[in-house]
Amino acid sequence: MTSPTLTRPELTAADRCDRCGAAAQVRAVLSGGGELLFCGHHAREHEAKLKELSADIQR
Repeated sequence: MTSPTLTRPELTAADRCDRCGAAAQVRAVLSGGGELLFCGHHAREHEAKLKELSADIQR
């Protein structure tokens, strides 16, 4: 018996940046279970803090 793995769907054109509403290019999955979507600009701006929080950054 195998255990199921939860996967998040690929980002689409409908996914928007949580900071500015531009097209999302990056998903940051937080260790507490939440997720944030960012455009490329805001992903770069917040990358250091997200790494500090051990977020799984998916491009």
